[in-house]
Amino acid sequence: QVQLVESGGGLVQAGGSLRLSCVASGNFVSIRRMGWYRQAPGKQRELVAFIGSGSDTNYGDSVKGRFTISRDNSKNTLDLQMNNLKQEDTAVYDCSADYKKSGSTVWYIVRGQGTQVTVYS
Repeated sequence: QVQLVESGGGLVQAGGSLRLSCVASGNFVSIRRMGWYRQAPGKQRELVAFIGSGSDTNYGDSVKGRFTISRDNSKNTLDLQMNNLKQEDTAVYDCSADYKKSGSTVWYIVRGQGTQVTVYS
């Protein structure tokens, strides 16, 4: 079983910063793409950013220039530095990862439980 656990969410004033972290644990031999998603009340879940195993990155238009995604493959961690936060960034943020088990050629997807980020004015 593979698990992702997020941390770092909270309450922050608009214009402030937060750093989210996600750590992967369990039975896997390789993690390919990792990403952050978010879902605000009444809205669909959307991609915030993802990062490939080679550290190539991609960001949603609404967070470009404000958020930075990074990963540490030696620690199986994924971070999201969020700067200049806006009220519209309020959402539950969850991380996701593509992983492979030992002896398997199949890639699986796992998703964390999420962490709440609330931005107030």
